[in-house]
Amino acid sequence: MPMILAFLMFLAQFDQGGNMSVELSKTAFSQWENGLPSDPSYFPIAVWLQNPINASRFKSVGINLYVGLWKGPTEEQLKVLAEAGMPVICSQSRVGLANKDNPIIVGWMHGDEPDNAQLVRDPATGREYYGGPVPPQNIVDDYQKMRSLDPTRPILLNLGQGVANDEWIGRGSGAHISDYLTYVKGGDIISYDVYPVVGINKPDGENYLWYVAKGVSRLMEWTEGKKIIWNCIECTRIGSETKKATPHQVRAEVWMSIIHGSRGLIWFVHEWKPKFNEHALLDDPEMLPAVTKINNQIHELAPVINSPSIDDLVTVKSSDPEVPVAIMIKRYKQSIYIFAVGMRNSPTTATFEIKASSPKQIANVLWEDRAIKLENSKFSDEFKPYDVHIYIIGE
Repeated sequence: MPMILAFLMFLAQFDQGGNMSVELSKTAFSQWENGLPSDPSYFPIAVWLQNPINASRFKSVGINLYVGLWKGPTEEQLKVLAEAGMPVICSQSRVGLANKDNPIIVGWMHGDEPDNAQLVRDPATGREYYGGPVPPQNIVDDYQKMRSLDPTRPILLNLGQGVANDEWIGRGSGAHISDYLTYVKGGDIISYDVYPVVGINKPDGENYLWYVAKGVSRLMEWTEGKKIIWNCIECTRIGSETKKATPHQVRAEVWMSIIHGSRGLIWFVHEWKPKFNEHALLDDPEMLPAVTKINNQIHELAPVINSPSIDDLVTVKSSDPEVPVAIMIKRYKQSIYIFAVGMRNSPTTATFEIKASSPKQIANVLWEDRAIKLENSKFSDEFKPYDVHIYIIGE
C-alpha cells in the first residue's frame, strides 16, 4: 500500500468520540436559535464591560463580541451596538427581555463573580461589609428562571479567580472549593478570570501564568466536558502601578487557555492605575498591536481549533521535568496541527513523537518561517520561557 494512502486511511479511522474525524460542520452554539454563530470558522473573542461607542474600534482589532453593559442594556446601548454590528451578551433585565427579537443580543449573563464575597448591609446600622459568596444553588435557580424566560440564547456564568487560585481569600466566609461543582450547573457557558501577573497578590506573578490553564482544566473537569468553557485574559495594569503582563506573556496565557479547552476569550481591558481608563488597551501602543495579532491568528485557525481534538496521536517530552510543555492536537484538511506552549517561566527543549508514520517528514512552524525535519516520526524544538509554537505536518 503506498505510504500516502496508508497515512490517509490512518487519519480517516478516528471519530469525534475518540477524536480525529472530519471537520466540524457546526459548533456547540448551534443548539441556540438566537445565540452565537454556529459556523466552525467562528471563535468568540470578547471584551468585558465596554462602552458601545468604542465597538467599531474594538471590532477593528479582531474583537467580535461584547460581554456586559454598564447599567444596561439600555435601548441606546443596543442601538449603538447594532449600528456597529457588534453582538452582545448582557443582563436579562426588563429592557433586555423587551428586546428578545433583537438579533444583536446573543446571550444572557448572571451577575459577575458570584463565587466571591458579596457586600452585605446590616439592616440595623446600615453598615456594609463583605460576607460570603452567593449560595451556589441560588445561581442554579436563577439559571432555570432565565432559561424559562428565553431558551433560545445561552446563559453565561463568569466566576472569579478562586477557580484556579486556592490561596485566594476573596471568596469570603463559608466558601468551599466543592461549591464549584454546583456553580457550574448554573450556566451554558462557564467562564472565569484570573490575572496572574497583576491580580493574584504575588510579587512574582509572572511565574504563575499556568494558573490560567489550571482554571480552564478545572472547569473542564467540573463540568465533565458538557459545558462550553471560556476565560478572561489580562492585558493592562488593571490595579497595579508597576506591573503589567508583556505581549509575550499574554500570548502564552491565550494559547494555554485554548490548548487546555477554552473555546472563547474575554479581554479585560480596564485600568485603574495610574489613572482610570475603561478602554486602556485601545490606548496602549505596545499591547494593542500584539492583541490584534493574537486575535487575527485565532480567527485564522478557528476552523482548526473547533475541530475534534486527538488525544493519543502525539506525545511530548520536555528536557526539563520542571518545565512541562502542553499540547493540543488537531487534524484539519489532512494535516496534523500541534499546538504547544511552555508552561513555566524557564526554557526547555521539547521532543514530539507522532504515533503514525507520515509521508510528510517536515513540521512547518506556523508564522515563524521555519521547518523542522522529522526523524523516525520524531522532532525536537527549543522553547524559551512561555514560548508558543504551532506545527503543521502534512500541509
